[in-house]
Amino acid sequence: MILFIADVHLNKKKPDVIHGFLRFLREQAIKADSLYILGDFFDYWIGDDDSNLLYLLIAKELKKLKFKGIFCYFIPGNHDFLLNKKFANNSGMLLLPTEQVLTLYSYNILILHGDVLCTDDVSYQRYRKRVYNHWLQQLFLALPLSIRYFILKKIREKSQYNNSIKSLNITDVNKQTVIETFTKYQVDWIIHGHTHRPAIHKININGKILHRAVLGAWHKNGSVIKITSKSIELFDFYF
Repeated sequence: MILFIADVHLNKKKPDVIHGFLRFLREQAIKADSLYILGDFFDYWIGDDDSNLLYLLIAKELKKLKFKGIFCYFIPGNHDFLLNKKFANNSGMLLLPTEQVLTLYSYNILILHGDVLCTDDVSYQRYRKRVYNHWLQQLFLALPLSIRYFILKKIREKSQYNNSIKSLNITDVNKQTVIETFTKYQVDWIIHGHTHRPAIHKININGKILHRAVLGAWHKNGSVIKITSKSIELFDFYF
């Protein structure tokens, strides 16, 4: 059994989500062969040098999976793309690129956070291109933590305002981009998060039925995809 989650948005101001995630590790992940986290694991990440006690707790709990022989893989999201090797080493997570093809059982799967599929959101795609610039990231990480937190606060305020005036269609995936992504990677499944719209969609491309599985965000319950040799299922994990 292989599990996938995304958009947990761990934040010390959301104790219910923290406790729910820790329960998920103890009750679900501990029974899996591996766990894949597809971005926005944390609500924000301004550098591995941030000694937030929440990060220390989560790293410790994830490390227990590694001791049990359960591998945990991480793909960055738009909230935690600066998460790097220090936290990965402390938690036992293995870092993956932003897009990764997997062969699991009989399934050929592309996993990613999902934001690159939302190409109708032009302003976000411009922002994403800027913040993924390596030199800009290094400049940001060289700033004192207090300044990084100030910049984060301003970015989040602007993002919340921008999202409040965007239509729901703009913030969802672009259908043509999804088709092009399937064609590029020649996979049967795409699994992603980001849009917070959990569902499994069937897509007919040239007479072949393909599937796009979308993970939901963690609020009052967790959203999980489970893959076995027999099926791919989306289910809720209740806190």
